[in-house]
Amino acid sequence: MSESLKEKTAKGLFWGGLSNGLQQILNLLFGIFIARILNAGDYGMVGMLMIFSAIAGIIQDSGFSIALINKRNATHKDYNAVFWFCALVGISMYLILFFIAPLIARFYGIPQLVPLSRFLFLGFLIGSLGTVHGAILTKKMMIKQKAKANIIAILFSGTVGVIMALNGMSYWGIAAQNITYMLTLVILIWHYSPWKPTLKINLNPLKGMFSFSFKVLITNIFVQANANIFSALLGKFYNPSQVGFYTQGNKWMVMGNTFIASMVNGVSQPVLAEVSAEKDRQLKIFRKMLRFTAFVSFPIMFGLALIAPELILITVTDKWLPSVPILQLLCIWGAVSPLNTLFSNMIVSHGRSNIFMWNTITLGILQFGILLLLHRFGIYAMIIGFATVNICWIFIWQRFARRFIGLRLIDMLKDILPYAFFALLSIGISYSIVIKIDNIYASVIIKFICAVILYLFFMWISRSVMFRESISFIYKKRRKI
Repeated sequence: MSESLKEKTAKGLFWGGLSNGLQQILNLLFGIFIARILNAGDYGMVGMLMIFSAIAGIIQDSGFSIALINKRNATHKDYNAVFWFCALVGISMYLILFFIAPLIARFYGIPQLVPLSRFLFLGFLIGSLGTVHGAILTKKMMIKQKAKANIIAILFSGTVGVIMALNGMSYWGIAAQNITYMLTLVILIWHYSPWKPTLKINLNPLKGMFSFSFKVLITNIFVQANANIFSALLGKFYNPSQVGFYTQGNKWMVMGNTFIASMVNGVSQPVLAEVSAEKDRQLKIFRKMLRFTAFVSFPIMFGLALIAPELILITVTDKWLPSVPILQLLCIWGAVSPLNTLFSNMIVSHGRSNIFMWNTITLGILQFGILLLLHRFGIYAMIIGFATVNICWIFIWQRFARRFIGLRLIDMLKDILPYAFFALLSIGISYSIVIKIDNIYASVIIKFICAVILYLFFMWISRSVMFRESISFIYKKRRKI
């Protein structure tokens, strides 16, 4: 890895991790306030609709944002064509969902979903106006600017959500928070982006990107369907409260997962695309990213599972205790999820979006079948089946990685398993130390401190190169500051 690319990647990981950590802390604080006020049914009402918003957002993007990121020497005409396409499709999708809102409410048997869905669906319509600007910030690795936009949007929208919840507006407060976040984010990324659209509409440049973007579109539809199918099925087979408990547990898992994934994904796609023509070089870079992701992901997600009971009790009170085992099971999958995403980014960097597409479609169909098969056995059986399939899928990704960059199975396991083992060992020892402590505050503090110290100790005695490089980079950043 050349020094310029290495430094660019390191800075991206550093600022991505720092900014996403702050974003997750803000999300956590606002989430605690709102969850203490509202109940599981309120979260369930919004959770049942997220699959429609997510898929509509994917359709309006149609994979063109990733196509722009991967396209070398993209021009104003390319950006302008994608902008107007996304805006027009966003308007069309909103109108369709506006008129079928009664059918959605009838599917769940909840009439109140009609006005709620029509309001909530404004989110992806607003988001369609910022698709290109967000892609440009990613393409140019403007990590600080993206962080500022996200942090301000979280602060503003979180305040709106808390105020509405305090005034007894229940699930409307959650919906308003989502809309406010998207509106604020789009305004800010327009401000930070060096590019602005023009009124001269010419969609011809889309033709050159369509074969790539179409596969990404189909893939992302299945990605979002996979991510939200749980809420939809729970809403159909169970009740809003069950959806709410799942949504709460999943929200905490996503906080930890997003911190890791956003830090890595913010640099992996552009960096891997830059060296896609150099097989040996990309292999070296990819394995380093794989080790770094495992180094961060396993201790964070396993640690979150460790402190889940105390965390839920302290932050959102005992009314949310049913979400604890859900959160713990989801954390197992959440530890591996960023690794799968890293593999998919490598495949896409080679322009093979068709492989990404068929892998995701196959995984989605398999997951859906397993969830339908297991729903009669309860939510925990569904989550175990869901997590097992997703964890095992990393071996499918590895087969394709071997074809493109020569990554052997033994090398992948060497890069991943040591971090998983030491994270589990640290968590296990920490749990055994505090198992007889009744005070939840003392328990969570001791668990956290012990797990961190033990993991760092194991990294030190095992002479982890990734650990030493991370410490060295942070030390250099502090000296510069």
